[in-house]
Amino acid sequence: MIVITNPFFIEDEIEMLNSLLEEGLSLLHIRKPNFSELEMAQFINQIKLEFRNKLVLHNHHHLAEDFGIDRFHFSEKERKQNSAFPARFSKPCRSKSTSTHSIEDFNSLENDFDYAFLSPVFKSISKENYHPKIDLFEALKLRKNHKTKVIALGGIDSQNIHKTLKNGFDDIALLGSIWNHENPVKQFKLCQKIVLSYSQSQV
Repeated sequence: MIVITNPFFIEDEIEMLNSLLEEGLSLLHIRKPNFSELEMAQFINQIKLEFRNKLVLHNHHHLAEDFGIDRFHFSEKERKQNSAFPARFSKPCRSKSTSTHSIEDFNSLENDFDYAFLSPVFKSISKENYHPKIDLFEALKLRKNHKTKVIALGGIDSQNIHKTLKNGFDDIALLGSIWNHENPVKQFKLCQKIVLSYSQSQV
């Protein structure tokens, strides 16, 4: 299960992020599009050293080496603007991920990425008037790329996690359901429990 940071400021955010990681969060995507290089460095520096291997950088990738981070995410725009991508990305990394918004786009990724977000699955919790234009569960039936894990994003919460995984997504990413909740850590633990329960039922 993946959690993406709120792009905007949240009070006590670092404390909550460290708590999520302590509770067993697998991957934390740091997405702060308006952060300067200095702000990003200060932000990462506050996350406990033992969790750096679980962090995924969305921007300021050049800071990764200084902080021992080797996971990188690239937006759809970044990926499509550079026809040679990701061959030109020379930093050593454990994993690369990207964003997609159609099954055709996802299928075209070939072996370049370890996993990719496919969104929006449901009406977004964090973005106003952002909702699916097509049924992504139906679209997944046209999946040809089985080397890249497909991660559900957009409107994922405790009420639809089971349905999402049952309908073919490999994993889920949470944003609004965590940061719009009065108790983000409690909400994470509930979602985590549902994912683990589903995984165990498939063994």
